[in-house]
Amino acid sequence: MYDRNYWVDHVKDESGEVIQQGTLLDQAHFNPMEEGISDAYLAEAISVFGQVQKDFEYQPEVKTVSLSMNSSYPWPFNNKETTVALSQLRENTSYHVAINVDDYSGGQIGNIHVLDRALNGFKLKHDGSATSVTVTLRIEGGMTA
Repeated sequence: MYDRNYWVDHVKDESGEVIQQGTLLDQAHFNPMEEGISDAYLAEAISVFGQVQKDFEYQPEVKTVSLSMNSSYPWPFNNKETTVALSQLRENTSYHVAINVDDYSGGQIGNIHVLDRALNGFKLKHDGSATSVTVTLRIEGGMTA
């Protein structure tokens, strides 16, 4: 722990007599100051590194995925699952998957379901009649706070 040092000026009167003895400029006074500055710099560097790591862990992962279908099924029309691999391994499966439909063709989309969540990925399935669906996924969370 850094102990603050209050410095005192060395003061002489007009005749040269010492009125106030100043704080000595020696290693006993300067070294603790250097250690305090060094410790404060190190603490700031650790804090910045921790924030960078935290920001990295909470960056959303964005992916574009194409879903196709098995066309031989009656309603719900499709049972084909598409596996989505995550770039970053999650610590738990409570991550959120936001789905934005970019494009679809060959019918209606129906519902898009997120299935079988794992730490490294999950599966998507749409139950509509569309033969092709393109979605953008935004995956957030799944990291220990």
